Amino acid sequence: MNASTGNEAQKVRLLGLDREALERQCVDWGQKTFRARQLLRWVHQRSAADFDAMTDLAQDFRRVLAERACVEAPPVLADHESADGTRKWLLDVGAGNAVETVFIPETDRGTLCVSTQAGCAVNCLFCSTGKQGFARNLRADEIVAQVWHAKRSLERANDARIVTNVVFMGMGEPLQNYSATLTALRLLLDDHAYGLSRRRVTVSTSGVVPMIDRLREDCPVALAVSLHAPDDELRDRLVPLNRKYPLAELMAACRRYLERAPRDFITFEYVMLDGVNDSVAHAEALLRCVRDLPCKFNLIPFNPFPNSGLRRSPDARIRAFAQRLVDAGIVTTVRRTRGDDIDAACGQLAGEVQDRTRLREREQRVRFLERTH
Repeated sequence: MNASTGNEAQKVRLLGLDREALERQCVDWGQKTFRARQLLRWVHQRSAADFDAMTDLAQDFRRVLAERACVEAPPVLADHESADGTRKWLLDVGAGNAVETVFIPETDRGTLCVSTQAGCAVNCLFCSTGKQGFARNLRADEIVAQVWHAKRSLERANDARIVTNVVFMGMGEPLQNYSATLTALRLLLDDHAYGLSRRRVTVSTSGVVPMIDRLREDCPVALAVSLHAPDDELRDRLVPLNRKYPLAELMAACRRYLERAPRDFITFEYVMLDGVNDSVAHAEALLRCVRDLPCKFNLIPFNPFPNSGLRRSPDARIRAFAQRLVDAGIVTTVRRTRGDDIDAACGQLAGEVQDRTRLREREQRVRFLERTH
């Protein structure tokens, strides 16, 4: 679908309205609230964009929709499929910005990784996405459009694979774009839209403590925390947000998050960096950090990118690290790298996106000044 221009830009973007907001909109258009449920099913379950095809809506309402509303995803700049079946779309969100959406097929599921921001302000040391800087938050319709587009693309290709899980682990920090993320979550869980179980929808955060508490109250889906270090000194280096919300506060927020669903657990994501955070001593410190907190660990082999100054931990060291956690009774998995040949792996969602804040240029200037003084 093409980007909105002119009169199109003034239309109501239906992809960005959850059921409550859509009910209010329908009333404003002189319709009954049940029309919102019909629209949700047409748009999200049937992937419809043509109002004339919505045959159980009255013709006069369809005319109103055609004049005042639209269902469209951002234009696709690139569509790549990896040798392992992973598929990545690069979507144009305007003003030279683009975001990436990745579909990861498994034997028992199809996971869609969505973005919430163009770029990222957190700037974790090991993440290439953060190195492009931050451009802007995505609107709710731009987040939901990634799910809508992926589902529609698979259906149109007669692909038997379906989206069964959605993870907010793409570009950006979801909890720094909270309102739009919350709207998207509500649509994913709505039985009239995507109808996913809350355990099949995961929000990943670098540790925005106040918003973790808000999410717990508003929409307690599965929570993943980008941990990456067992102490504040190291985490300050790897995840700068830790300077604002240190580990003690973050762990307390994780414990509070589980109070409403004690049978749940927190997933801790931990990128394995050679000689940085990957020793058995680091694993021992992690065990002390998460003591008595229901959790599992997802160990992520680092995906190298130019000028990072970091290396992937050797396989033997990753196995030893994982074994120490397993021996302590913690479920631990080592993420299998996917989509490496199309730069779709974790931490690599920068691809063809512009460096909107000229971060790389500034870093190069600093290095030049250091060499000349």
